[in-house]
Amino acid sequence: MRVGCTLTYDVDGPAEVAFQVAAAGPVTSELLTVTLDGAGVPVTGLDRAHLVHAGSGRLVVAYTAELPDRRDAAPPPSELDRLVALRPSRYCPSDRLAGYATDRFGALSGADAVRAIEAYVHGHLTYTPGSSGPTTDAAQTLLAGRGVCRDYAHLLAALCRAVGVPARVAAVYAPGLGPMDFHLVVETAHDGGWWVWDATRLAPRGALARIATGRDAADVAFATVLSGRLEPRDQRITATTAGPLPADDHTSLVALAG
Repeated sequence: MRVGCTLTYDVDGPAEVAFQVAAAGPVTSELLTVTLDGAGVPVTGLDRAHLVHAGSGRLVVAYTAELPDRRDAAPPPSELDRLVALRPSRYCPSDRLAGYATDRFGALSGADAVRAIEAYVHGHLTYTPGSSGPTTDAAQTLLAGRGVCRDYAHLLAALCRAVGVPARVAAVYAPGLGPMDFHLVVETAHDGGWWVWDATRLAPRGALARIATGRDAADVAFATVLSGRLEPRDQRITATTAGPLPADDHTSLVALAG
């Protein structure tokens, strides 16, 4: 698999920005370059995230990577993983949705509960670009009945947590996604592993490549402005496989690598 992105911004004054665009797990090769008006900018590596300090000008972040054919699945959930993945979070207020979720899905458990919730979110929401904003949470998405991938993921994760299924989100590169973009999916902990779900059903889960994992979109944002001001100008994402994309019925248990 080959993945990559080119992100272009206009920077107004000194700025500090954290980028999470590097693929997680083993890579065959990769290259990250950051330039300001064509000149190289120093980058501080923070595990798989990267911290950039830039002055005024045109900032371009470019990343490319080739991933091996075989990638190991995420380690089984620990007790700490389960605890964190059951807590309400900024965009997944599962405590506010507990009554709603219990009434509809409380009789189910484990994979059966997740399948029912994923099917419900897929059928209840209409994929509508521009219908939500950076502060939209799962409760608002439920009421609105529409959203984009992050809204689908937040609602799915919140409803799972509300019925006792640990759930977290993962930012991924998604071959087959159209239009191509960064994508957000959900992982749930049961049956001895982490299993990935995509209520948008816009890309096959077997081809996804993890970038970052967290409680909700706040933890896995591809760009977090810590200080200064950036104006996005262009964003190009690529994710391709050498062979055909895998089939996906969106009901079987699939593990996300990395």
